[in-house]
Amino acid sequence: MTDRLNITLNKLQHVGIPVTDIAVSAQFYNRFGFKNVMQSPFTFKGDTGICIMMQHKDIMIELYQMPAKQLDEIRSRNNGHIDHIAFDVDEIDAVYATLKADGNIRLLEEAPVSLPFWKHGCKYFNILGPDNERLKFNEILKG
Repeated sequence: MTDRLNITLNKLQHVGIPVTDIAVSAQFYNRFGFKNVMQSPFTFKGDTGICIMMQHKDIMIELYQMPAKQLDEIRSRNNGHIDHIAFDVDEIDAVYATLKADGNIRLLEEAPVSLPFWKHGCKYFNILGPDNERLKFNEILKG
């Protein structure tokens, strides 16, 4: 597989880190100059978790706390590890179609997923890399 895919990666968008106590983690990153620039609940298996985006200059970290009923799942994933690397893209649906058409990409979602994050929402999907690392393609919607 040496063919280059016809997609454009704009920048590294964020690194996602699962945490057990969002307030403690936010305080920790505040000490390094990070500020909470976005906070939103999310639904996982019918329960509500919380996600915050911490930014310092051009560095973005996503901290998320799973719903209380699912904390065992996140603990089994070794809290504090990097959960995914996210790439900022334009036209998420076109990027998804390109990767799906390739046939060699392990897509984790059947279609891009919408979230109520940011002012107008965002859409994302994940793939698995060669060593099962999770890569997220994300578009922050403009309206």
